[in-house]
Amino acid sequence: MQFRTQILISKSENPIDYNSIIMSFGSCFAENMSEKFQYFKFQNTLNPFGIIFNPVSIEKLIKRVVDKIYFTEKDIFFYNDLWHCYEIHSELSNSDKETFLEILNLLIDSTNHHISKSSHFQITLGTSWVYRNVDSNNIVANCHKVPQKEFTKELLSIETIEKSIQNTIDLIQKANPNCQFIFTVSPVRHLKDGFAENNVSKAHLLSAIYNIINNKSSIVNYFPSYEIMMDELRDYRFYAQDMLHPNQVAIDYIWQRFSETYFSETTCKTIEEVDSIQKSLSHRPFNPTSESHQKFISKLELKKANLAEQHPQIKF
Repeated sequence: MQFRTQILISKSENPIDYNSIIMSFGSCFAENMSEKFQYFKFQNTLNPFGIIFNPVSIEKLIKRVVDKIYFTEKDIFFYNDLWHCYEIHSELSNSDKETFLEILNLLIDSTNHHISKSSHFQITLGTSWVYRNVDSNNIVANCHKVPQKEFTKELLSIETIEKSIQNTIDLIQKANPNCQFIFTVSPVRHLKDGFAENNVSKAHLLSAIYNIINNKSSIVNYFPSYEIMMDELRDYRFYAQDMLHPNQVAIDYIWQRFSETYFSETTCKTIEEVDSIQKSLSHRPFNPTSESHQKFISKLELKKANLAEQHPQIKF
């Protein structure tokens, strides 16, 4: 007798291996998955402009990067002793205006380069709820703790989200015609919007992605992170203390399902080798000068050398 339902996920026809170059955009769950890519030494670039939750803001940034529309003084503002930009996350905010603009425009160049070279784009959408700045009438990626009265809140329609996703795909393909896309919806619950409002928000994202996949099934894939959390892991023991974010057990399980979907048997064996080396590197010896520890180090260096011979891009 089975006591839970397991989501059936077909093996991807566009697998990821150690030659793949991955770019990840989107919500904080994109960062959870990217931490796994980083740990297992895949070639992965994550959110150059910080966490972005909504599809319109992702589209706007991708357009700026692909078309090289550089930031100017009109795109930034000073608040609470820092220069900010409504298009990016506050982690990039800076106390010096010139330095801030220089950093942002260097990021445009480097991200443009990464987009042109990447084989896979993983885009994690978090919410359909957005904030629109009253003065500019533009949707913002981050409010930077500016008073609420400066914004209006709205729910993006399915049609708007679908158009935004399509524009994002078209922009990236303009720079990189041979790339593949993996879309997923973040399992993080945005309950500050309200319980019903969170469900409507996720439903709009899912409906829009579903429509896109039906039209572009050959290059666009959907990975069901949200559904795995809601259906396979439907228990509060899989949530962090805030009861909103997946905990490490849940993240590890979703990564396992992702691995089953996108990695070949050969890639999984390399992952095991990398994991073994990573665990050895974190080992703390009781006696660093002992003969046994020196043998341990020699064996570890041999493992690293053997792996580097097969995959020169892997660095420890």
